[in-house]
Amino acid sequence: MDLIPGNRLTLLKNGAEYFPALEIAIDHARREIFLESYIYEYDASGRQVSEALMRAARRGVTVHLLLDGFGARTLPGAVVDEMRAAGVQVMFYRPDVTLRFKRHRLRRLHRKIAVIDTRIAFVGGINIIDDINAPDQIPPRFDYAVSVEGPLLAEIHQSARRLWALIGWLQLRRHRSRSRRHRAPLHIAPRGGVEAAFVRRDNIRHRNDIENAYLDAIDSAKDEIIIANAYFLPGRRFRQALVQASARGVRVVLLLQGRVEYVLLHYASRALYGMLLGAGIEIYSYHKSFLHAKVAVIDGRWATVGSSNIDPFSLMLAREANIVALDADFAGKLRSSLLQAISEGAQQIMADNWKQQPYYQRFLAWVSYGVVRFLMGMVGYARRYEEA
Repeated sequence: MDLIPGNRLTLLKNGAEYFPALEIAIDHARREIFLESYIYEYDASGRQVSEALMRAARRGVTVHLLLDGFGARTLPGAVVDEMRAAGVQVMFYRPDVTLRFKRHRLRRLHRKIAVIDTRIAFVGGINIIDDINAPDQIPPRFDYAVSVEGPLLAEIHQSARRLWALIGWLQLRRHRSRSRRHRAPLHIAPRGGVEAAFVRRDNIRHRNDIENAYLDAIDSAKDEIIIANAYFLPGRRFRQALVQASARGVRVVLLLQGRVEYVLLHYASRALYGMLLGAGIEIYSYHKSFLHAKVAVIDGRWATVGSSNIDPFSLMLAREANIVALDADFAGKLRSSLLQAISEGAQQIMADNWKQQPYYQRFLAWVSYGVVRFLMGMVGYARRYEEA
């Protein structure tokens, strides 16, 4: 992971901050836009983004919209046709969604990226969907994104452009857009003082980059580790790194999903709570709303914001992208936001209380964990997951 100096990063909390910033950036686009999302709902937020993309296409901007074939499967075909008619180029990553349990069919585009004119980029965990999209989801879903300006844009732009070209080639379509004449410049002028890296995950050269970035930071932690993650089911290596950090006196804090969203992962993750609590790790269960964040702050200086959960499906099957920053000011803002979330919306799980939970809950947790292990074995990743 190479940290690049000279960047300006802005932390964006929830869609209330992210979508207005994204729309403004799209409306100022002059050459090209790359937008990638796992989920794309045609709700108020989806309409807002769609209209901005169509406005850009109509004024001559080359607009690329890459969506996951499973996550965006509910997007109406009429909406896709309307965007294409306006000049927006739309493609779907692995659109052939079936019920067959095959490894390649489980590989999804889970990253959330927008790149506008190599002037500004957005990376995070926020899909194109309203923060509040369920009757009982008040207050809004808890998530983050970050806007990036400066030299790091070259890597983000190159990654988005290459993935678009790859998917176009795989689908045998000729998306020879004008973006090829606007490749990322070799040098983008500094816009700030933040050292940052764009860390991605794919199934070829960058299979373990995000996990290794976490592990390197955890292994070097001296004072404090705060991790907020929606779906937390780490492998052995990650668990041991946290336990060893706690053993050497580092305060380790986990802010995890308290509400049941995906039943299997929800209960499987709880199979690890006893071991983590026994090692002195603090676990906070977030109940105020649905937790969707995938962020961390270590020693008040190292921070990451992105799309990667710490579970076998994210770390081994999905295309992901995170920003890693080495900056006390940026990390401090994220840390303050997380501590506020813990104070206002989470309950600490105490080791003694956890030991006294009903037998059936412990049984359900371990059965769910076993099912996850079985599923990873079905796709050939059980050994890698356990060693991860």
